[in-house]
Amino acid sequence: MAGINNRVKITSDIELKDRLVAINRVTKVTKGGRTFSFSAIVVVGNEEGIIGWGLGKAGEVTAAIAKGVEAAKKNLTRVPVLKGTVPHEQSAKFGGAEVFIKPASHGTGVVAGGAMRAVLESVGVTDVLAKSKGSSNPHNLVKATILALSEMRDARMVAQNRGISVEKVFRG
Repeated sequence: MAGINNRVKITSDIELKDRLVAINRVTKVTKGGRTFSFSAIVVVGNEEGIIGWGLGKAGEVTAAIAKGVEAAKKNLTRVPVLKGTVPHEQSAKFGGAEVFIKPASHGTGVVAGGAMRAVLESVGVTDVLAKSKGSSNPHNLVKATILALSEMRDARMVAQNRGISVEKVFRG
């Protein structure tokens, strides 16, 4: 997998914006009554090719979101974004969720559903066609989308891996 070595160390100059993808209320019934807790899945990105996700669990919504953001900052990946779109078609599967991402021409916009839209907008993609198949579970959709994005390679990465010039990649 090409996405394995795309890990990013967080530095102070990276400005990350967070997006709440989904929040889930969990009820635990005990002898004394019901106890509510919340889990939040959050995506952070700098809209220039860096993306991360995190899950936070707490007794209050705001605390769960804050924990999710902190977890997401520890889990960052670099993704190639070319002229506002992805370099090539890519599909990935995580659990029961399967995603398909395809580059689109300028002006198309982000054609994707809920969890995928949050990930694609956070990474900085402005024009893309995306489809989710199978499970609509937001946790698995976020993980599958980030997996698909991390497996993408642009011409510069291909040339570097092969040890040739970028011009030779296009000529074949």
